[in-house]
Amino acid sequence: MADNQYEININPDWIRKYLAKILLGLFGLVIIFMAVKTVGPEEEGVVIQLGEYNRTVQPGLNFIVPFVETMYKIPVQRQLKQEFGFRTSAPSQRSEYVKTGYSDESMMLTGDLNLTDVEWVVQYRIVDSYKYLFRVRNADKTLRDMSEAAMRKIVGDRTVNEVLTVGRQEIATSVEILLQEMCEEYENGIRIDQVVLQDVNPPEPVKPSFNAVNEAQQERETLINQAEAEYNRVIPRARGEARETIQLAEAYALNRVNRARGEADRFNSIFEAYVKAPEVTKQRLYLETIEKILPKIGNKVITDERGSNVLPLLNLNPQQKTPQQ
Repeated sequence: MADNQYEININPDWIRKYLAKILLGLFGLVIIFMAVKTVGPEEEGVVIQLGEYNRTVQPGLNFIVPFVETMYKIPVQRQLKQEFGFRTSAPSQRSEYVKTGYSDESMMLTGDLNLTDVEWVVQYRIVDSYKYLFRVRNADKTLRDMSEAAMRKIVGDRTVNEVLTVGRQEIATSVEILLQEMCEEYENGIRIDQVVLQDVNPPEPVKPSFNAVNEAQQERETLINQAEAEYNRVIPRARGEARETIQLAEAYALNRVNRARGEADRFNSIFEAYVKAPEVTKQRLYLETIEKILPKIGNKVITDERGSNVLPLLNLNPQQKTPQQ
């Protein structure tokens, strides 16, 4: 029994035609994939045609010419940041930071020739994507160099105590203003939102000495505040008492002087009346004196110096009632 033999004849032209269609389809898909670009809602698309700026496209679906045009997506609506002296290794609710290897960025010299370890953050936005790409080469790296230069300049004009304590906010504000001026001068299309001093410390080898000095300064300030509080409590009170004593003395002196003047005027008036009518004046003075003396004597009995018996003639104390018999 003879074996059945099957022969399959494959046309080479058909294979080439089929492979050509497949390759053409794949090439078309690649072209479409390269031509269609999606720009996010926080981005702008900058299209470069043969190495030259062509146009800027808005968020959404956009098309470019493959192999001829290139698109760069710039996050113009997003706040960006650069960290100096440290890096965020794991951003979360409790972010983790790495400081090892970044001391060259943060170690700087103050105006009084002391070293400080300054860690800061620059928050910025890209406001002009064209300038960001074409005015400055590698704008992010340039901004980092500008930030470091600005911080070193401002810190170099301050003392170490200002940098570590009361001058931190002023330093951050000054760096922000200076850095924005540099960005406008370089036309890099960046706007500085904020400069934040993350942490400012003395170098590790001298940190104990700085802490001791700070504690001494704080103790001095405490003692000064206590002394000023005691001064404010005692001195105003003493001044008030002194003022009160002076006012009482002035009032007493004024009273005495006025009374003396009144007595002198009264004496002069009596003398003038006496000159005009001596007997009448003497009688009036006598009666006025008796009127003042009699109420102070108590029970009074008038007798006849020639009589032999005591005879009450007048009851001059009406407040005492005669006892009933």
